[in-house]
Amino acid sequence: MIIVLLMYVESVKSEIPLAPALYVFGDSIFDSGNNNVLPTLAKADFKPYGSNFDGGRATGRFTNGKTVADFIAEFLGLPFSPPYLSLRGSLKLTGLNYASGSCGILPYTGNFIGKCLHFLEQVDLFERTVERELPRKFDDPEEFSSYLSRSIFVVSTGSNDYVNNYLQPNIYGTSTRYTPDSFAKLLIDALSQQLQRLYRLGARKIIMFEIGPIGCIPSFTKKLRHNGHCNEEYNALAVIFNHQLSEMLKNLTSTLQGSAFILGHGHWLGYDAIINPSTYGNIPFLV
Repeated sequence: MIIVLLMYVESVKSEIPLAPALYVFGDSIFDSGNNNVLPTLAKADFKPYGSNFDGGRATGRFTNGKTVADFIAEFLGLPFSPPYLSLRGSLKLTGLNYASGSCGILPYTGNFIGKCLHFLEQVDLFERTVERELPRKFDDPEEFSSYLSRSIFVVSTGSNDYVNNYLQPNIYGTSTRYTPDSFAKLLIDALSQQLQRLYRLGARKIIMFEIGPIGCIPSFTKKLRHNGHCNEEYNALAVIFNHQLSEMLKNLTSTLQGSAFILGHGHWLGYDAIINPSTYGNIPFLV
């Protein structure tokens, strides 16, 4: 459902915001500039990044244009959520972005590339925001609680725990210690703990996106004998994770009162766009 809404976001934009704020967590898919100020090789503050974004500015987004989080903000009638680490001046009540490229759910994922904010650290920063910074903007605690409960929280993380961890046997040993199912469970259990923290901090409407077809990214496809074909063994790892993710989100929604943990579908749409690009207007895809 989320993907369908995004397809219409350019033609249907709300003049009155549909939510008071959009809070963003995750990796390079959502990062809007947090990595700009971190000591890491995972940066996107130079061309050609941003070539189609607001006058061709490279902002730190790992894309030539808008991120999915930007499109969601537009649909909600909100401004783009600014990167928390680069925030200057007054705190934004319309949302913040804590996402960090190359990081994941596990604390050590991607650390060979440099410093990044893993998901626990991102929730830590949000906790600081909720406990020290946002309350100054509200006179009434009930009003503050209502603000958080009506805000939208979007999360996209987990793919780097495979790309920059499990599938890097020369750097990490996780693929020798865990089966695909047990590694997915390790990730889901850690993810669940942090999503419950968000709930305890006041979040009620949380969208968690599936991880995409990781076996179709160029760094993996170029290693295959027939260049350009997806590594279906790697894609199967993502499917295992996504299945466990779906069950976990259903369980949280049923056990945490007043919550809505929504699964953002995108895996099979992304896979189909890569395998059958002509269906999507002959847009070239790098695979």
